[in-house]
Amino acid sequence: MEISPNADPPVCKILDYGKYRFQQQKKAAEARKNQITVVIKEITMRPRTEEHDYQVKMRKMREFLGKGDKLKVTIRFRGREMAHQDIGMEMMKRIEQDLMDIGKVDQRPRIEGRHMGMMLSPLVAKTN
Repeated sequence: MEISPNADPPVCKILDYGKYRFQQQKKAAEARKNQITVVIKEITMRPRTEEHDYQVKMRKMREFLGKGDKLKVTIRFRGREMAHQDIGMEMMKRIEQDLMDIGKVDQRPRIEGRHMGMMLSPLVAKTN
C-alpha cells in the first residue's frame, strides 16, 4: 500500500489487505454508531382549538422537545378560516411563549397554502 505518493522516493508499506479492509469497516461502523439522528415530530392544530385540547397538545410538544427531537407545529385552515389567519398567528405566538423555557424557534411562522408552520428545536442537544 502506498503511504506517501508525493515523497521522493514514494513511501510504501506491505500489509494484509483483508485486515486493512476490516479495520476500515470497524471505523465506519463506529462513526455510524456515534452520529446523532435528527427526528422531526409534527403537531397539527386548528385555529379554533379549545383550551383543554391546546393543553394536551402542549404536553405532547414538551415531551418531544424534552426527548431532544425537533418539532414542527402546523395550523391547518379550512374554509372560511383562511380569512382569519391572525388567529393562527396569535396561536403560534402563544405556543412560542409557552415553550420558551424548553425550546427555541428555528423557523418563524409562515403560511404555505392552507397551512401555517413553525419549526422549534430543543435548547438542550439530543444525546444518544
